[in-house]
Amino acid sequence: MKNHITIFALATLILVASCGKDKAASTDNTPAVAVKVSTPSAEDGTFLSASGKIEAVQNANLSTRMMGYVTETYVNVGDKVSKGQLLLRINSADISAQSAQVTASITEAKAAFKNAEKDYNRFKALQEQNSVSQKEMDDITANYEMAKARLEGANQMKNQVNAQLSYSNISAPFSGVITGKFISKGDMANPGMPLISMETPGEFQVTALVPEAEITKIKSGTTANVLVKSTNQLLTGNVTEVSSSAKNTGGQYLVKVILDKTDVKLLTGMYTSVQFPVESTKETNLILIPESALIKQGQLIGIYTIGHENTAILRWLRTGKTFGDKVEILSGLAANEQFIVSAEGKLFNGAKVSIQ
Repeated sequence: MKNHITIFALATLILVASCGKDKAASTDNTPAVAVKVSTPSAEDGTFLSASGKIEAVQNANLSTRMMGYVTETYVNVGDKVSKGQLLLRINSADISAQSAQVTASITEAKAAFKNAEKDYNRFKALQEQNSVSQKEMDDITANYEMAKARLEGANQMKNQVNAQLSYSNISAPFSGVITGKFISKGDMANPGMPLISMETPGEFQVTALVPEAEITKIKSGTTANVLVKSTNQLLTGNVTEVSSSAKNTGGQYLVKVILDKTDVKLLTGMYTSVQFPVESTKETNLILIPESALIKQGQLIGIYTIGHENTAILRWLRTGKTFGDKVEILSGLAANEQFIVSAEGKLFNGAKVSIQ
């Protein structure tokens, strides 16, 4: 009996010792990843965001009212031009012929008018001497007035021909830079067809489209923040126009923002996100975190938070609007929770971390 008890005690000691060794062997000795943490920032949510596009304040698409072949082009894209400078010429042989005909008509009308004017003055002097009848005076007066009207008509015809000729010589309406050339020598120009586009660089505006549910919240004269999406540059501008009709804009209302002077390189056509300040109707705070701290896996967006015993826990989020380099968090992270901003090593769910 004593032998059995001794054997059982030894077996128990061996089992306990082996369990202790297994537990010691399973201890995680992986070094902790050094990380920096932060908490979300809360900002007043009394503003709304809309997409927009940058364009020059002074810009124009030049076209013509006449049809004809382009005989010469004098500029290329990127050229600087002065106001009144000739940009291209359209064949106007038929209008030139009309101009010659009108010039001849004016010469004829002037001669007829001078002759009628002499007769009128002569008969008027004779009438004062009672040497002509009233019927003769009425006839000569009518002839004088008709000659005067024919001369005026010929002059107006000349103005019309000159106006048509002006559409064959396309000139710069203001000083600026050529931004587009849509026709070449020998091409056929048609009425209303864009030929050349130009703009004055240096002063830019943003044209944004705002849905009808939010347009009444935007006030003219307010300052708006403008994020240039391609460069991630944040600019400021002043709201100058707020449209009151969405008739030709697909249900969206047009809002223009004149950008403040900046050294940032801007080009027409750049896409932007415009943040308009609006009047607050209730207490609303946004939870914002840096976009650089987000983890993206396919369509999922998450962030690493600090879990039990200083471990990294991947938390999936639902995000909202973007404000500069920060993103609005709609759900998944509380305003007072810590999240990892950066790490000196590779993070994974459950990794040990050391907060710096």
